[in-house]
Amino acid sequence: MLASSVVLLAGCTTTTSGGAAAPTSATATTASATAATAATAATASAATGCAARVETGSLPDWADAGFSGDARVPHVFSAKGDIVAVLFAHPLRQHRKDGSNNKILWVARAATTSPDPSASATLVITATLDGTDTQVTRKVAGGPGPSIIDMPQPGCWRLDLRWSGHTDTMDLVYAP
Repeated sequence: MLASSVVLLAGCTTTTSGGAAAPTSATATTASATAATAATAATASAATGCAARVETGSLPDWADAGFSGDARVPHVFSAKGDIVAVLFAHPLRQHRKDGSNNKILWVARAATTSPDPSASATLVITATLDGTDTQVTRKVAGGPGPSIIDMPQPGCWRLDLRWSGHTDTMDLVYAP
């Protein structure tokens, strides 16, 4: 069984943001580093009471439009469950040395009516670094959708989310 796993891994490559294939040994190293960073971030978030719970199961039906089959991508649900952050870069990082981005697809539950029809559709994210007064604001024009969300420091960021008269909260961890 182990030998077939090695053969399987030897045939795998990854694609960088420039479209070039990365060597298999780099893929294995990257996978190990990603797992270690995710474990460190999880330990740090547990220590601070960060509620960022990255799930890897199927997306809910209301959030899987545009994905094929049984889409299994890292994602985080908001406190009320009204919006989900689909993480195309996991773990999120304060600085990405590989040139990739902290791409997040924000998917909100469809609402039959907006609580406030005059409210802006723009998704406004007010993020506060846990345990500090450090606060930043990020905006996703047009409302929930694709975005690049960077934070100035690593740690647990508590997000206050506002869009189309809706509000919710979420914690996201950014690794160094």
